[in-house]
Parts: sequence; structure tokens; C-alpha cells
Amino acid sequence: MENPISIANTTKMTKVRWQTFVLLLFVGALSYIDRISLSIGMPLIAKEFDLSPQMQGLLLSSFFWTYALFQIPGGWLADKIGPRRILTWAVTLWSVCQLATGLALNFTMMLIARLGLGATEAPQYPTGAKLAALWLPLKDRARGAVLMDSSSTLGAAFGSLIVAGLISLLGGWRESFIAVAIITAGAGFVIHRYIRDKPEQHPKVNELEAQYIAEEHRKEDSQEEQKTLIGKPANFLKHRTFWFMAVGFMTANMLFYGLLTFGPLYLFQARGLDIHGLASASFFIYISGFFGENFAGWLAQKGLRRGYRQNVVMRTLLGISAAIATMAIFAVAFVESANAAIVLLAVTLFFGRFLGLYWSLPGTLTVRSQAGILGGMMNMFSNVGGIIIPLVTGVVVSMTGSYFAALILFAACGLCYLVCSLLINYEKKLVLSEE
Repeated sequence: MENPISIANTTKMTKVRWQTFVLLLFVGALSYIDRISLSIGMPLIAKEFDLSPQMQGLLLSSFFWTYALFQIPGGWLADKIGPRRILTWAVTLWSVCQLATGLALNFTMMLIARLGLGATEAPQYPTGAKLAALWLPLKDRARGAVLMDSSSTLGAAFGSLIVAGLISLLGGWRESFIAVAIITAGAGFVIHRYIRDKPEQHPKVNELEAQYIAEEHRKEDSQEEQKTLIGKPANFLKHRTFWFMAVGFMTANMLFYGLLTFGPLYLFQARGLDIHGLASASFFIYISGFFGENFAGWLAQKGLRRGYRQNVVMRTLLGISAAIATMAIFAVAFVESANAAIVLLAVTLFFGRFLGLYWSLPGTLTVRSQAGILGGMMNMFSNVGGIIIPLVTGVVVSMTGSYFAALILFAACGLCYLVCSLLINYEKKLVLSEE
């Protein structure tokens, strides 16, 4: 067992807490490069394996089956044995699964590899929620949460360029998958070297930073009767706020995952982009989401530090952004210009990715000792949507011969996300005690 590391003495507060979340940002980006590589390579893979739209949807959704299934175990393990160990093993193992995807010889082998990738990536975000609860004060938690979660759009943006570039440079989709797997394997080593479960265990955290975090946590804890907040995780299901949180996050991610999985195919098939145009458009769309999500975190931090109530800040930001994202994706179905569609998709993700604020909730609505499992439960429901949306989209596109109905479906998901976000009580912790 690793001994706690003594805290260095300096006169200026260190910022290891933010460096930790910047590292989580880049590790998360790698995970999304692994994910989007299949979407970018799908036109070539579908041709090689002779895949129908339904089979493509099945392959694209398979990741989410095990990803959803292992969310709660991943969060539970983060609570019980610590986020550092779990995240190190998760990243190392998912690099192996990405390698297996590149070596797959047929549809079945690729399906098995994608199931493995989903299982091994599952602990990532619940572990991040646990680290946010342990390392960040309440007023900074939203900023840290979106910094971590914006890895999805950063990875998707650069992943589209990197994977497309590797396909061109190395001569095929297999070689690009293998190259990404090697890079990911190195990230596991970096995590083990830098991440620590608690601030006081980190060799670069000085006394000022450790005391600041501890004092802010004491203030937060003093506002609630802690003994009533600890109990069986199943008791989360008794609270309406949990269900609004779970369904809101699920439908927000159905909108995002719909674009992540079928967006490249939509631009390729319906808008006539080639592989290079597809990479450029995808970069523009996803990088818009990255900037939008971090803008949301900045706005939330500013609002909370100025003394605005949690409900006011969160409902305002999530309500307005969800409404704009929903209108934008609805409009995509009706525009004729490819460039107009690309701009509207970028607007959709800029505002739609305000959903990253949800990742501040596990550390806000329960005690730190149970933040991992609440994050796992929230993300499990989210990824049920990740399972459903590629399958339904594949069937809809196959039956109708176009993407019009699929885009309307994505808009309906955005509307549900809007309603749920307005109904969450962001200020009241979830009582788990049965006393």
C-alpha cells in the first residue's frame, strides 16, 4: 500500500487539482478517439465486411452495451479501492481492446472487441466524478466536471482528423486503430505516475492547496446532516431528482451519441462529403462542442462564486442551452446547403455540450464516499440511450432511406433533456438513510 506523501511547503498555493483535471481531459480525449475511430472508418469497414445499415448500427451500439453495464461496478470500485488504481487498469485494458478491433478479421471479432472496449472504458467517468468530489470545492466542481467531460468533443474533433490522417498515411483503417492503441497504452503509465486519490497524497500539493480543499469541504459538509446522506445506493432511486438527472443526462447523450455514431455517415451519404471533407467538418462540429462545454463551466463557476444559488445557475445555463441545441438540430432536417447543415450541427454541439455540467452532480447531491457510485448510476442510464440510439437510427435510416426522421428523433431527445434539466433540485442532497 502506498504511504501518504508529505506536503511540500511553498508560499503560493499550488494548482495540482486543476492539473489533475487537465490530465483527465486528455485521457478522456484518447477514449473518444478510440470510440470515433469506428465511425470515421465505418465507410471503409462497411465496404470490406459488406455491412448493411442495421449491422452498422449494431456494431456502433455494441460499445454501449457493456459500457452501460459496467458503469455501476466501475463507480463502486472507485469508491472502494480508489480512483487511481481503477483508472490505471481501465486505460491499459481498453488500449488492448482497441488493438483487437484493428486486428479483427470479421464482423463477429470486431463486435467482441467493441464489447471489451465498452467494458474497460466504463469506469472512466464515474472515477472522474469521484475525483471531483475528493479534489474540488463545491463552487469549482462544475468547472472541473466540464473540463473532464469536454474530453468527449476534444477527442471527437481531433480524432476525426487523426484517424482520417492515419488512414491516409498508413494505408488503411486497421493500421490507424493499432497506432491509436499504442498511444493509449502510454496514457495508463502517465495516470499511474501522476494521479492520486486524495490531495494530501500528492507530492506536488503544498500545504496551502491541501488546507484550502479541506476547509471548503468542511464548509460544504457542515450544511447537511451527514448521517442521513449515507445508506444503500438503491435508495437513490426513491428520489425524483435522481430520475430527472438520469433521464435528462440520458436524452442529452442520446442527442450527442446519435451525432457521434451516425454524424459522419450522415455527412458522407446525405451531404456528399468525401473522407477529407468529412474529417474537416467533423473537426469543426466537435471542437465547437469542446468550446461550448468549457464556456458552460466558466459561466457556472462565475455565477456560483458571485453568490447566485445553485438552482438559478444550473437551470438557467442548462435550460437556455438545451432549447438552442434542440432548435438547431431540428433545423438541420430542413436546410438544403451542406455548409448550413454543418454550421447548425456545430451550434447543436456548442450548446448541447453544456450537458457536462451534469457531472458536477454526483459530488454535489451526495457525500464524497458515494460520489463514484452515483456517477456510475447516472452514466449507466445515460448509456442505455447510447445503446438505443444507434440501433433505432440504423433502422429508421434503413426503412425511410433518409436521415430526416432520425434528425427529428434527435430533436425530441433534446426537448426531453430540456424539461428534465429544469426539474432537477440542484441544491438538496439526496437522503439515503431509511431512519
